[in-house]
Formats: sequence, C-alpha cells, structure tokens
Amino acid sequence: MKTPKLKTIYICSSCHAEHPKWQGRCNNCGEWNSLVEDTISTTKKVSKIRDPRFERRPQLIDLVELGKESRISLIDQEMNRVLDGGIVPGSLTLLGGEPGIGKSTLLIQMALQLSPNPVLYVSGEESERQIKMRAERIPLNNPNLYIYSETNLEQIFNAINDIDPILTIIDSIQTVSTDDLELSPGSIGQIRECTSKIMRMAKDSYISTFLVGHITKEGSIAGPKALEHMVDTVLEFEGDRHNNYRIIRSSKNRFGATPELGIYEMRPDGLREVSNPSEIFLTQSDEMFSGVAVAATLQGMRPFLIETQALVTASTYGNPQRSATGFDLRRMNMLLAILEKKCGFKLGDKDVFINLAGGVKMEDPALDLSLVCAIISSMFETPIPKKTCFAAEVGLTGEVRAVSRIDQRISEAEKLGFHEIYISSQQNPTLNTELKINIVSVSKLTEVFRRLFQS
Repeated sequence: MKTPKLKTIYICSSCHAEHPKWQGRCNNCGEWNSLVEDTISTTKKVSKIRDPRFERRPQLIDLVELGKESRISLIDQEMNRVLDGGIVPGSLTLLGGEPGIGKSTLLIQMALQLSPNPVLYVSGEESERQIKMRAERIPLNNPNLYIYSETNLEQIFNAINDIDPILTIIDSIQTVSTDDLELSPGSIGQIRECTSKIMRMAKDSYISTFLVGHITKEGSIAGPKALEHMVDTVLEFEGDRHNNYRIIRSSKNRFGATPELGIYEMRPDGLREVSNPSEIFLTQSDEMFSGVAVAATLQGMRPFLIETQALVTASTYGNPQRSATGFDLRRMNMLLAILEKKCGFKLGDKDVFINLAGGVKMEDPALDLSLVCAIISSMFETPIPKKTCFAAEVGLTGEVRAVSRIDQRISEAEKLGFHEIYISSQQNPTLNTELKINIVSVSKLTEVFRRLFQS
C-alpha cells in the first residue's frame, strides 16, 4: 500500500481559511492568532470503478419514504423542546459546554431514559467503572445501555455494527482518532475526518449520534468552524459551576427552530427539569428595590418573564464605566444615548451596569423597555411596582415599538400574577378571554416615565 504524502498547512479556527504558512493574522476574516497547524494528504486518490448495482441514484421526491424520520421522543421535556419534538433518526448532534458543567450527566440521563432501546455510550476520557459510578446516581435504569471506553474510530464502528443501537453517544470527539491519518487525537485534521466518517455512518444506518465538544478559552467549540457546519444540530450547555441551574440552547437545528431554550437544576441525583423558568429568573422576595424591572420575553416558542437589573452611580474615575452581563453592550450604549438625546437624562458622567438575572443571555428586542426603566429607576432611586412588567422595543427616536407574539407574553404575565404590562400602542392584542391584567399602551418613552416616576 502506498504511503500518503503529508503536507503541513495552517487553518483559521474562525473562518476555516487555509494558509500555506503561519502568520499572525488571517487574510480572510482578519482574526489575530487564529491559525492552527494541520496536516493534509497530497497523494492523489485513484478513482474507483463504481458498481452500478450499489450506486446511489437520484430519487423522485414523491417516492422518498418518511417512515424512518419519526422523532424519538424523550421523557425529558426540556430536551424535547430544544430539539423541537425529539431526536431525529440518523441525525448528528454536537453538544458543547465548559468542563464540569454536566454534559456527561445530561447524556447519560438521556441514554437511561430510552429504556429498553439499545444505546451505546462511548467515552474516550473515562473508564467503564467511572461511567457506571456516574450512572448509579441517576434514579433511572436501562438494561440495554452499553458502555465502551475506546478512542479508535474503527473499533467504535465495529461496536455500533454489533449492537445496532438507537442512539450513539461519543464523549468526546476530541479524543477520537482514525487509522487513516497519522495525526494525534484532537488535531484539526483528526476532528474533521472523524466527524465526516461519523456523519456518513449516521446517515447510512439511521443511527442518531451525539458528539461532545470541548470549549476553547473564547467560549467556542474547539476544532475547525467547519465542524459546526457538518452536523445537523449544535447544542450549547451553559451555566455557572457555582450555581445549580443549567441552560441548554440550540444555536443550529436543521430539523426545527433554533432559538429554543431548556432549563435544568443540577442535583446529586442528576438534572431536574425546570418547567417554570420564573423560579430562577424572578426574585421571590416581596421587598421592592430600585433599578429592577421585569421583562416579558420569548426564547424560541417559549414565553417567560425575566428580571432586568440596573445600577447607575456617579463616576469617580474619569471615564464612565459601561458593563452589561447577559445583554449586548453595544445595544446598551444605544439605549443610553436615546435616554440622553430624546429624554434629557444626563448619563454621560454616570457608571451604568446592567444584568439579566439567572445568568441567562438574551437578544430579544422586547428587553429594551424594561432595561431603560430599570436604569431610570436606579438613577432616581425610585422602585418600580412589584407586579409591573414590560414588553416593547425602543427605537432611536424614543418611540416604543411593537414586538412579536405579544399575546403569549401577556398570557404568561397574567399567569404569574402580574397586575400591569406596558406594551407599544402599535400592538393590538387578540386575546379573547377576559384579562385580569391591565394592559398599558404607550407610544413614547416619556409617557412611560411620566406614569412610573412622576410623583
């Protein structure tokens, strides 16, 4: 057998552009220090004569059967929501998260829920005994759960052929290597080649596969950016290791909506589903504080209320500080400029800090009105009524703009016992039931401030 000739190149971890030699900055995307060494084969592949008996041919769309595409439903309703109804057979899913956040616990719990279907859990980082100890903490049992501590891809494929599982979990893709490449596990070439082979196996055999991916210092999944393009679904498992709550969100899903969100609580016996997000996003205290406002927001198809917090104080270090946790800092600066220009509030010499409760990150425009009200509340040390919430976008001219699916936001606020909700006058709620919540329609920020803060 002819030994393949290898050539060293450098690949940008941000845009996957190839470079013949190392340099500090990528010529394609402009990122600094993003080039990673990789090795490719320069030997030309000899074209094989294809046997027409086994050759794939185009099919008419009306002749394609969908019977095998029915989703695998899980007991875990949070994961079902994020996957838009369950696991699609033959799909390839990439799960990323920081070390110690609970990725392995989440996947073992999922494997145990699929009893009595056969499931293969492959670990390249833990032994069979370590995995068994982790599974013993979870009060579920699947007698057909197979545990395999292996890093060689060819051996993993042999095990899959022998077991024929309904789901295969590989923890993690950075530890797997194939004999076709003489590269160390975790290198970009190995990750890309192994993922490509696993994807082909999943599509041909209709075996759903989950891959665990490590996270870099910048918070992205380690390996080339093309890895995320190769898989069908990308899930991100987030949370503070010093906090019991975890959030799983979908950043890519070929089979459903992407901005879905699932919430868990980490316990000694595994992960508990949090069906009511308000228990972590809203303060349960009856005491009123300045700088706190509640927003009726949406993540995917799921409405929930979240507490937005602001702190405004006099700047003592010359340049005012601007800090945002869980919210886009550039959009925060835009809102501060609107308050200065259109509403006359002097914030140029103030330090402003904003935070979304529960450690969640949100991009919903409906947070705008809640945040500006929290900022003014902190500035004047005037608390906002406890059972008041907001759902509207703020425009550059200071107008209060409409947001999507206002009926769901209002219904969620009423269900949680809120007495009043501020929305844009451009909205026209179509709720047919008799509402107990007072809907306040406003068109300008000045109207909101006049109602809330004018004594």
